[in-house]
Amino acid sequence: MKEARNSVHDHSHSENRFAVISTPQRLQIEMQRAGKNVTIAFVDSGFYPHPDLVNPVNRIIAYHDVTNPKARLMSATAPEAWAWHGTQTAVSAAGNGYLSDGIYRGLASEANVVLVKVSERGKITEENIVRGLRWVIANKERFHIGIVSISLGGDEDVPYEQNTVDRLAEEAMANGIVIVVAAGNSGCTNRHHTVPPANAPSVITVGGYDDGNRLSAEDLKLYCSSFGATADGFLKPEIIAPAMWIAAPILPETDLYAKAEALSQLLNAPDYRIGMLLQKVWIVAGLSSTMLTASADVIRTSVESAIRNNKIISAHYQHVDGTSFAAPIVASLVALMLETNPGLTPAAVKNILISTAERIGNAPVLRQGYGVINARAALEQASRERHFSGDGYFLPPRVQENQLLFSFHHDTAETVSLAGDWNAWNAESDRLKKSDSGIWQIAVPLPAAGRYRYKFVVNGEQWMDDPSNGMKEPDGYGGFNSILKVL
Repeated sequence: MKEARNSVHDHSHSENRFAVISTPQRLQIEMQRAGKNVTIAFVDSGFYPHPDLVNPVNRIIAYHDVTNPKARLMSATAPEAWAWHGTQTAVSAAGNGYLSDGIYRGLASEANVVLVKVSERGKITEENIVRGLRWVIANKERFHIGIVSISLGGDEDVPYEQNTVDRLAEEAMANGIVIVVAAGNSGCTNRHHTVPPANAPSVITVGGYDDGNRLSAEDLKLYCSSFGATADGFLKPEIIAPAMWIAAPILPETDLYAKAEALSQLLNAPDYRIGMLLQKVWIVAGLSSTMLTASADVIRTSVESAIRNNKIISAHYQHVDGTSFAAPIVASLVALMLETNPGLTPAAVKNILISTAERIGNAPVLRQGYGVINARAALEQASRERHFSGDGYFLPPRVQENQLLFSFHHDTAETVSLAGDWNAWNAESDRLKKSDSGIWQIAVPLPAAGRYRYKFVVNGEQWMDDPSNGMKEPDGYGGFNSILKVL
C-alpha cells in the first residue's frame, strides 16, 4: 500500500500525551480471544482497505457496493470523502492496530470482515439499506456472516411491519445473524426517537455513554443517544457502550493523515530541531507562517493546540464520538462471545448482553435501557450458556391455544413467579416451573383484550422486567414494567 500523500515519513507510531484509552483497556477485558473464525459484516456509507484490516493478513473477505456490484475495494487511489465513516467503524471494531504497534486494536482484531457499501456518493437511502441487508442475508452461508454492525439509519419511526428495513433486520435475526445497530445521536433534541433499523424489535440497539477517558466506572455520563418508545412501543436502546474518546484511524491518502504525521513529528522533536523541521512541514501541518520565526516554546504550543483541535492521538489515529462507534464496539464483543460459544443464537446473545448490563445510577432508564455493557460478565455467561433451542427460549410472551406462554432465563434462581395486572400483582399465584433445559416457563389463561403490565419475581424478592420483551415503561422505581397487549 502506498504511503500517504505528502508523508513526512519520519514519525513515531507511539501515543502522544493526548492519547485515549484503548477499547480493550476501557472494557477491562484480557484479550484471550479476538473473534477468530467469526465474520462481521459492516453496512455503511463507504470503505477503504485500511492497513489495520489488511496487514499482515487481509481479513476483508468480501466487499459489495449496492450501487455498483462490479466495484472493487481499491487502495491505489485516494479514498472518497464518504469512505471515512465505514472505515472508522470497521477498524474500531476489528482493526488490529497495525499502524499503532497494536495499541489501538479493536476487540475483534482477528475476525473476518465483510464490507457492504450502501451510499451513492455519500447519500444513503432506505432503498439502498434494503439492498445491502438483502445481500447480507443471501450471502450469509457463503461468507459465514454471524454479525452485522449498522451505524446508519433510514427515515421515520414507523411500525416495523410497515418498514422494509426493519422487516429485513428481523429476517436476518431469524436467520441466525446478530444485528447490532447504532441508536443515533439525537437524544438531546426534540426528535429523539430511533429510526429503522434501530427500532426493529429484535435487533440490539446501542446507545452511548461518556467515561471522560478514565478507567473508573464512577461518574459515567450519558451520551446524547436517540431513545424512547418506537411506534410499536418497544423501548430503545437496550444497552449503552462507549461513545466518546474512541480511537479510530485517520483515513490514509488524505490531508488530515499527512497533517497528523507532520504534527506528530514536530511534537516529538527536541527543541533544537523543531524550528528546522518546521521549515519543511509547516504547510502540511496546517500551521501559520508566523511560526517560522517563533521560539521553540511558541511552536510547541501551536503544535499541541493543532493536535488537540484535530483530536489526534498518534500519527495515524484520532479520537471520535457517536453511537456510530458504540455499536461496532458491541458487535466486536459479540464476536468474542460467538468465538467462545458458537452455539449462541441471536436471541441468546441479546439476552446475555441485557442481563449482564449495569445501569448508571441517577440517570434516566429510558435513555440507557438496561445500562452499560459488562464485557467480562457477558463473556463469562456466554461460555456457560447451553440453551440453544429455538422453541420459545429468550422470546417474548406468545399466545398458544387460549393461553399465554412465558419463558424466563435465570440459571441461579430458586423460585420464579409472574406478577401483573391480571393477577393483582400477586407474586404467589403464578409460579413458573423450571424445565429440563433449565428455562423457567409458565402458561396462564389468556386474559381479556387490553394492555397489561407484568414482572417476574425471583426468589420472592427481586422484581425484574422481562428481558425478552422490548415493550416496556418506567415503573417509577428506577426500572421497567414489561408491557403486554392482548388483542
